[in-house]
This record gives sequence, structure tokens and C-alpha cells, in this order.
Amino acid sequence: MFRQRKLAALGAALGLLALVGCDSGGGGTSSGGGGVVSTPGPTPTPAVFTEGDAARLAKQASFGPTPDLIARIKQLGATAWVDEQLAASSSSYADLATEVRRDFCASGDTVCSRAHFSRTPVAMRFYANAIAGSDQLRQRTAFALGQMIVASEAEVNSTAGIAAFNQIFLANAFGNYRDILQQVTMSGYMGDYLDMADSNKSGPSENYARELLQLFSMGPDQLNMDGSLKRDGSGAAIPNYATDDIKGVAKALTGWTYARVGGAAITDGNARDYSKPMIQVASRYDTTEKKFLGATVAAGATQEASVAAVVDAAFNSASTAPFVARHMIVHLVTANPSPAYVGRVAAAFADNGKGVRGDMKAVVRATLLDGEARAAPTAAGGKLKEPVLLMTALARAIGFATDGYVFTTRDANLGQPVFRAPSVFNFYPDDFPLPGSTVLKSPASKLLNTSNVLRWHNFVYDWTVSGDANRSEYALDSGLPMSSLTQPLWATWEAYGTDLDTMVSRIDLTLFANTLNQAQKDALKAAATPITNADANVQARRRAQTMLYVAATSPMFLVDR
Repeated sequence: MFRQRKLAALGAALGLLALVGCDSGGGGTSSGGGGVVSTPGPTPTPAVFTEGDAARLAKQASFGPTPDLIARIKQLGATAWVDEQLAASSSSYADLATEVRRDFCASGDTVCSRAHFSRTPVAMRFYANAIAGSDQLRQRTAFALGQMIVASEAEVNSTAGIAAFNQIFLANAFGNYRDILQQVTMSGYMGDYLDMADSNKSGPSENYARELLQLFSMGPDQLNMDGSLKRDGSGAAIPNYATDDIKGVAKALTGWTYARVGGAAITDGNARDYSKPMIQVASRYDTTEKKFLGATVAAGATQEASVAAVVDAAFNSASTAPFVARHMIVHLVTANPSPAYVGRVAAAFADNGKGVRGDMKAVVRATLLDGEARAAPTAAGGKLKEPVLLMTALARAIGFATDGYVFTTRDANLGQPVFRAPSVFNFYPDDFPLPGSTVLKSPASKLLNTSNVLRWHNFVYDWTVSGDANRSEYALDSGLPMSSLTQPLWATWEAYGTDLDTMVSRIDLTLFANTLNQAQKDALKAAATPITNADANVQARRRAQTMLYVAATSPMFLVDR
């Protein structure tokens, strides 16, 4: 009934926001002054570091702005807050990374199976941490890394394996990229996903070898430091590797199998331990000389030496720095970075200023504190929110207490079930074109079709207008022992009473980084004002829910700039 009664008012308000959705709005954010630029780059016009600037950084470096987070960033300034976050470490999946035998659950025991052989417990932890965790930047960085180096429940349904694999990204988000490549290469979970486990000298699997080079490090073609393609005399792209390189890497990675639960024999298929690094099977290892990517592994070299040579070759490729740099920029800041921006972040990967290559702290700092990231938004800047960030940003703007379960029941329907990418190519490619443009990219647009647009819109409606605390999907799940509860914290909105201006100010700050102009603010108030109720708390809540619905379905919210 509410949807029918308010359709005209909501549609009119939404239309006002949509008309200016491709603009930066009237309020604008100032350029990121206050000493925020710590890497070489175009220095923004000096200005006071505003609340709007703080909110923009929160959009890029967290799972969604909150009033408290914005206040903290504003208090410290961009550089000091990023450095504080680089030292933060509270999120973990390690306690979920205890493997059980494949025959551990009784036949038909769906509760046991979901607890041990699905993404659900790890995805719940992911969302609970995203909503309430203090190490927001570590989590966002790990999320970005996991969308470049993909292993998925779509192929391997081990809860412990998913936890251990994604713990690699959390633990090394601000470590060294070489360590990430080394640990991913030896992961039992990845070993199954891309067939390196049980790869034998008699027929080496080339799957992991290919994806390590194509997707996890250097990319298929040689890159300049600014991310542009290197070309030969005829103008053609120059490949980074050839078939013989793939074959050489595959030979070097033979002779590994899964660790086993309880020390079981390696012939016991039910005892595979996806949570542990793989173990050696010397009889399956190719001991002959291996050549790849300009490297040579001598005949008789150890298995560890062969793996190290592969990881070093991938890590030290001249193309790896710009390849990783562009991915991090695309996932944190903008889908269309300038070549100069990519080049500056790639330079930080190549050398952190102390002669260290692959320092992710330097990469993340360079990504977020570059002048192009901190300058006032442009029409071509920013990026479309992907479904995961749509859910978390809305929940954090409202205020949620959650065990994360409700998010896991929603994300697949929205097109992005976390930890269950459809393939090693993730949910979308970094270079997916913006529909209608021959130049601009919009990676998350790959997930947009008519059905998904309606699902995204209806999701926002459900968690705003229909999002009272007694909503059935927020309740405990009796079939999930680790479930607690989800509760939207509407009391903070109810406390505003009839003060619509303060409600609008909070929405403007947390959803739009203070970029709404007066007409847009008035449109929000116009949608809320007709709503009345004898109960003052109900009236305030309903008004807030309506304005949040209008705001969160607008293009200005769905595109982060």
C-alpha cells in the first residue's frame, strides 16, 4: 500500500535527482588540500579539507561512509587517516579455516553442509566486518585483490578453503605483492580451482600457469608504466609470454598435492585440506631443465626453487607494476584513471622509495593520496557501485548491526555473490566499456541489465521504506548456528523528530559527500513532508526511510565520484 500511495511523490523526487545525476551537484567538494598529497602528481588547488572531502575518501577506502568515519577522517586529514588505517588489523577469517573431511556431515544434514561446505560462514564474516570493522581500508584492499586473483565456490565448495584463501588477502593487503603470489600459488584451494594440485610431469596442467600470468600479475601484453600498451614497429601489441612460456611454467609447478586432514594418506580424496598450503609429491615433479619468461631453472633444482623462479618471473615483469596499479585504482577510485595516475601508482609498486618492489602499503597510499584521487570530482571520474558496495554503503549510511547473514541471502540475487565469482575472470572485467561510449570504461556496468536494475531498485526499497527492524529477513536463522541477528538502527533517525533539514544534511553527507544543491535537498524534503503519523518516532522513521529510498536509487548515489 505504501508503494502505491507514495509512487507519484517518490517518482517526482527521484526524477529531480536523476536529472542532475550525471553532474557533480551544486554543493561540490573542495580539492583535497591539507597536505593530502604524499606522492608525485598534479597538486590540487589548496583548500580547507572539508567534510565532503572526508566523505569522498570514505567512499573510496571503506565499505561506505558513516558520520563517525567521516568525522575521524576530517579530524586527522587524508594522509594521517590513511596511515592510521595502514596500521589497523582487526578483521580475520583464520578461525574459520579449519578443514573437515568431505564425509564429515551426515547425509542430508544441510546445517552441517552449509557450515563446512559453502561460502556462507565466510561471506557472513566478510559482511559483518564490512559493516562494523574498524580496519575498513584493509578490507577494501583485500576485496580488490580477491577480484583480481580469483578462486571461487562455484568450483570448490570448502568453507575452510575459502576462509584460508581470502585470509591471504587480508593478511597481506599491506604486505608485499610477491608474498601474495607465493601464497596463492601454494594454496590448496587455488590448487583445486585452477588444477595445479596433482599436476604431474607426465602431463602438466597449464591452467594455473596461464592465469598466473594473464590475470594475477603481468597481463597478456607488455605495458608501459602508465598502463598503455607497448607496440612493435607495425603498431601491434607485444605479448608478454608465448605458449612455450606457459609450458615451462606448468612444468615448474608439477609435483604438488593437497595436505590431508589428520595426516591421512594422499590417496584419500575425502581428506583434502583446502585450508593448508600444498605438499610435495616428488615422484610427480619434473626435474628437467625449465625455461620461461627469460628465466632458466636448472635440471635437478628443488620444487621450492622452481616455484620461487615462477613467482619471481611473474612478480618482476615490467608489466606487473602497471597491471596491479591500474586494478587497484579501478577498484578503489575511478574506472578511468589518466595514464599519468597509473604511472605514479605503478612507480610506487616498482619502488616504495626505499628500494622495495611490491610494497602494497606504498601502492595503496599512492592510489588514495594522489592528486587525481583527491581533486574535485569530474564528469568522467569515479565509478559505478557494484552490488556488494551498494548493499554495504546503504547499510552503513542507515546504521546496521548485523551478523552478515542477510547480505548473503541478497547478494546472489543482485548479481554478485561474494566468494562465488562465475569464473576466474571475476564478475566483470576491469576494462568493460561504458555503454554508449567508445572511450570510457565502467566495469560494474557488466552486471547491469533490465532485471538487475529492477532488483537493485527493489532491494533499496526493501531496506528503506520496508526496512523496519521486524522485517522477516533480518530475523535469526534457526538453521544456521552461527547466525545472530540483523537490526537497522532507526533510533538515531527517529531522534531527529521533525527536523527534516538535519536528516537531509546527514543523507547529503553520507550518501553524496555534500554535493546536493538546494533544489535536490528540497526534493528530498518534499517527498518526506506529506508523511504523518500520530507516533512521533514512526513519523520520523518513515520520513527518513522515504528520503533514503529516493536518495539511494538516484544516479548520484549509484555512481561514486
